[in-house]
Amino acid sequence: MKYTGKENFDHAVTPRLGVLVTNLGSPQRADKKAVRPYLKEFLSDPRVVEIPRLLWWLILNVVILNIRPARSARAYQRIWTDEGSPLLVNSRRQAQALQKLLHERHGERVVLDHAMRYGEPALPDVVQSMIDRGVTKLLLLPLYPQYSCATTASTFDALAQDFTRRRWLPELRFVASYHDHPSYIRALADSIRAHRAAHGDAQKLVFSYHGEPRSYLDKGDPYHCQCLKTTRLVATELGLDEAAYVSTFQSRFGKAQWLQPYTDKTLQALAAEGVHSVQVICPGFSSDCLETLEEIDMENRELFLQAGGERFEYIPCLNDSAAHITALGDIVEQELATWLAQPENDSNQTATLARQLGARN
Repeated sequence: MKYTGKENFDHAVTPRLGVLVTNLGSPQRADKKAVRPYLKEFLSDPRVVEIPRLLWWLILNVVILNIRPARSARAYQRIWTDEGSPLLVNSRRQAQALQKLLHERHGERVVLDHAMRYGEPALPDVVQSMIDRGVTKLLLLPLYPQYSCATTASTFDALAQDFTRRRWLPELRFVASYHDHPSYIRALADSIRAHRAAHGDAQKLVFSYHGEPRSYLDKGDPYHCQCLKTTRLVATELGLDEAAYVSTFQSRFGKAQWLQPYTDKTLQALAAEGVHSVQVICPGFSSDCLETLEEIDMENRELFLQAGGERFEYIPCLNDSAAHITALGDIVEQELATWLAQPENDSNQTATLARQLGARN
């Protein structure tokens, strides 16, 4: 079903609460032909790249889109699964598990679905599907624990743009971040404990977050501060000394200064300093994806070992683990609390009245 922009409020539909979870997105296939339009959509977003539009259009279309798709396709091929992109697979599993949890607690009253900011499933199509299922109050939960203008705000932009084409709009709530939510912090800490119970400790625990240009921080983006707070809270939960861990930033692009310290350079420096074992976790990613599986667990693993390190362990993202689904459920229920507190019979009053009026006519 493709959204056409032509919809009306159905007075006879039983009103429901909707939860829309979103993530960044992924190409549909791991080949140059599929990667190019995905990259074009992603890198054309003015929230992602804050360069004057005309200059960036020239750089993107003349240079980047003629070079990067083939390289990115090779990287995707290294992590692609029989089911497709790990991010798409994990996102689908997360949505299914969270829907099951909410159904067990609230029955048919809550409708949950998932969409991607770029690519498929497209946000406008999913929003329309949810409205068709009776959603009159919508909670948007971007699965970015730490707020960033390039991710969280961009998702809100996409929803707002979709809403400009609609006559009737559902009541809206928006989760800007959950970087310090107790359930999220516990889930991260428990995943580290479980990994260490199975594999032992390492000399250094590296918290690697996706990078962003330093200029974003200078302009007031709270992402850097929220990343450091997440690290501090997890370290406190684990009882770690400051010398036992470090926060770093990965995935920089271009020649501008990005948030530091950089993950790759930090790992090389640690090995050169005599740190033989590291464990790396990526708390800014709710799902394993290209940046965690290929960049961290492959490229950065190789950098550390080549620099003299002996043991590199990647601690997977929370993905669809029970602890993560519970944490997301806690966040959702906290945000839906006042809506859930309203008697269900009251929420159905409009639909009942509409059906009665229809019968009279």
